[in-house]
Amino acid sequence: MIYRLILKGRDNAYAKGRRKSENSPVPTICIGNVTVGGTGKTPHTEMVLGLLEDLDCFRGYSIAVLSRGYKRRSKGFLEVPEDGTAREFGDEPLQIKKNFPDVCVAVDKDRIEGCRRLVKEKNANLIVLDDAFQYRKLKANLNIVLVDSTRPVWKDSLLPFGRLRDLPERIYEADCIIVTKCSPDIEDADREGFAASLGLKDYDSYGGEATTPSGKRINLFFTKIEYCAPEMVFPDGEPRYIYCQKTVLFSGIANDAPLRAHLGDITRVVASMKFPDHHNYSRKDIRKILAKSGKHPVSSIATTQKDAQRLYGMRKTPSEFRNKLFMVPIKAAFCSDKEQELFRNVLRNQLYGGSLF
Repeated sequence: MIYRLILKGRDNAYAKGRRKSENSPVPTICIGNVTVGGTGKTPHTEMVLGLLEDLDCFRGYSIAVLSRGYKRRSKGFLEVPEDGTAREFGDEPLQIKKNFPDVCVAVDKDRIEGCRRLVKEKNANLIVLDDAFQYRKLKANLNIVLVDSTRPVWKDSLLPFGRLRDLPERIYEADCIIVTKCSPDIEDADREGFAASLGLKDYDSYGGEATTPSGKRINLFFTKIEYCAPEMVFPDGEPRYIYCQKTVLFSGIANDAPLRAHLGDITRVVASMKFPDHHNYSRKDIRKILAKSGKHPVSSIATTQKDAQRLYGMRKTPSEFRNKLFMVPIKAAFCSDKEQELFRNVLRNQLYGGSLF
């Protein structure tokens, strides 16, 4: 109850102008949510980067990514290098940099200052903000809010009783809602059901729009998670372990059930170990994982690409662990080509087609 009152008070302060939001010197796209993890912000940030790079109207633009760098040990504004560590920059910014080496990725808790530095020092003219929906001091030009299809916000509760970190009704302040982790075979009837569960009316699958309780028209799209080919985490890893018949899985993600199911199609997951989100792995953790693997002869060890970022900077990692460990990268994709094209139009119209440039 106290947490809700605090959130309500902050929301009213911004709504009534007692607190002010300011714009970045250049257009910004905010990709966020109202829950604690689990909606797929990083793969969706990467999806948006890929679409921006493919659009002719943004060719030649200097696109940058700005993140807080959650749980990093460093302070202030820093540009993320490919050979950085998660301890210094955060696991998600490091993953984005590795997947998009030509994009400038930076971290700064102060998003306003971070945007200014990116413009002044890196000549950025379009910035993608990773997880900044709660950072009310900065007003993004395009707000994208992600909602997990397996956990609708109106069936959840505020912290500490649920996973909501913000008022569920704030999703209506977005320009675009994306329902994530949907079935690849989702039907229009399912889309209408999801829209209704979010309190949206008059969903139009042809135009990808729905109406909020206040009467505002908002974009509504649906995405799925696609698993990519497994990759060895370390350069000196033995690729043959990818094809082992038995695998020990460890991860620090909200829900590892979909990954376990996916791995079940190519191997048998004989053991699964869960760690907290953004967990900084220790040598003790590695010994526990190896002990679990040792109970299953000739087993491989699997993890997520996000977890792998927190292992690169570890010293004296056992060779057995390095040899056996592979990761399963994921990517976000729209459930239909039509939705992808509609979203591309949103990017064109709200960032390029307007008066922002």
